[in-house]
Amino acid sequence: MDQISRPFSLEWGVAGRPLEGESESGDGYAVICDESGAFIAVIDGLGHGPEAAQATRLAIAAFRDSPRSSLTAAITHCHEEIRRSRGAAISLASFSASKKSMTWIGVGNVDGLLFYAAPNRACEALLTRGGVVGYRLPALREKELPISRDDTLIFATDGIEHSFDRQLSLELSPQDLADKILLNHAKRRDDALVLVARYREEIAP
Repeated sequence: MDQISRPFSLEWGVAGRPLEGESESGDGYAVICDESGAFIAVIDGLGHGPEAAQATRLAIAAFRDSPRSSLTAAITHCHEEIRRSRGAAISLASFSASKKSMTWIGVGNVDGLLFYAAPNRACEALLTRGGVVGYRLPALREKELPISRDDTLIFATDGIEHSFDRQLSLELSPQDLADKILLNHAKRRDDALVLVARYREEIAP
């Protein structure tokens, strides 16, 4: 008997905070989901404070209006739309239910890690390109990876220590995991944000 794929499902959580003394954060995110997949952005406006927050708001708006067919096109659209801001670091990911894959791309210092549920598969790290979206866009290259149920994506801005991946408790829910990373690894001198997304595609018997 043939197996039938159920609609795409993604469980996700996010935790963040502004630099102490600031009223708003320059780190932000957007998640767009439907039955065919998901489109995720984590954005770090340069610096901190109101101008960084404004750059991030503009980038989020541009991301929501950007083409879904290509992450390269989405980054390019964001670049054009935020040219008059101070610029931002941006990492994007798209999940495809039909292809059972995740594609990602990054410009600047928003880290990305993909943890496979299968114990024999090593973690994948996003290779980000140097540059600033809105100011200097590098040559772009997106990468597609196969995914399976319970594989977990983590995006973290540079307000999170690079060592956050040590001894992660991947059995936690995405929201609990995001909260724990922020609590244990947020830097004191910057805005901080971490987003955790877990692929929940299921197969009906």
